[in-house]
Amino acid sequence: MFSSVKEKNSGFSFGIPVLTTKPSSSNGLTTLTAAPTTSVQPAFGTTTLTRDDNSEVTDSSETREPRPQFTFLGLKLESPWRNMDWTEEQKTSLMETITSYRRSCEEVPQARVLLLGPVSSGKSSFISSVQSVFNGRVTNRAMVGSFSSGFTKKLQSFNIRGKKGEDHTGLVLCDTMGMSEDGITGLTLHDILSVVKGHVPEGHKFSPDQPVSASETVGYVKRPSLKDKVHCVAFVVDASKITTYPKGLSTTFKQLRKHISDLGVHQVALLTHVDQVCLQTAKNVTGVYESRTIQDVMGKAAALLGMSTSYIVPVKNYSSELDLDVNTDVLLLSAVDHILQYADLYFQDNAPQNKELKTALDL
Repeated sequence: MFSSVKEKNSGFSFGIPVLTTKPSSSNGLTTLTAAPTTSVQPAFGTTTLTRDDNSEVTDSSETREPRPQFTFLGLKLESPWRNMDWTEEQKTSLMETITSYRRSCEEVPQARVLLLGPVSSGKSSFISSVQSVFNGRVTNRAMVGSFSSGFTKKLQSFNIRGKKGEDHTGLVLCDTMGMSEDGITGLTLHDILSVVKGHVPEGHKFSPDQPVSASETVGYVKRPSLKDKVHCVAFVVDASKITTYPKGLSTTFKQLRKHISDLGVHQVALLTHVDQVCLQTAKNVTGVYESRTIQDVMGKAAALLGMSTSYIVPVKNYSSELDLDVNTDVLLLSAVDHILQYADLYFQDNAPQNKELKTALDL
């Protein structure tokens, strides 16, 4: 639950023009004034062809449009609605926590976390960003999307290595095709549940026209063990598109979440591209939990997904940056730590003694 806080006077703007604030002499309220600009105005409600890392498409065969921008300059709160320690020490502590993570279930070598979200929501970029933190430099090892239909079509698993290429951590991030927004293209409910259950082999290429099945899918895992299954699902949604996602997507999310919950798998969510909805955060990511704008977008994301905001964490992926930033690292690592907490709940629930107790209670 968010704490009660006061807001500071500030301005906001839609798109490229910047609004500045000017005190009114008559009533002391803040007045908004727009700075002159010759920039192209945004096309609200349009879908743009941008890479998953938010860089510009350069292929002449692709149509380029200005991406809708909903950038708010201010609404900075007096106190943060979540506390965060933005220090190098905190980064080191989080890295050690993640590196030393061990499952409470001995038969599973690593926690498998499936990232799910619409096309270009930032799934692949999140994986690349987390890898960058542990590599000590910005890298782009994950195949990020390049087109409006996304790039990732296969089930791909990425081991998160320890600092400077040390042994694998206890975490595997699984990337796959973007979820369907229109019910026609993208990953289907059936295929998603097949992945969560552990039936889909590594490298399987998805196709909406050919659902995963025991008879048609090469390498289909008929009797998946606990290590083959997904142990936590992290939904990924784009903060800059929260108000423009199709209405049916919320129904899809809620239906999917119910089925995944029935499988005993815990779920969290990542709110990406927060720097695109709040200029304050774009300038300094430490302002993310002091932004009323992002707090409001979190609420909209919670409604879209049908989950409490306590399960959702904001992140900023590396896109055009060449160097790591300790504050961005802390935000990314905090998200990973958040995910691992819920993955571990799965192992606790499925520990032999707990499974026997649950079976007895069900009887």
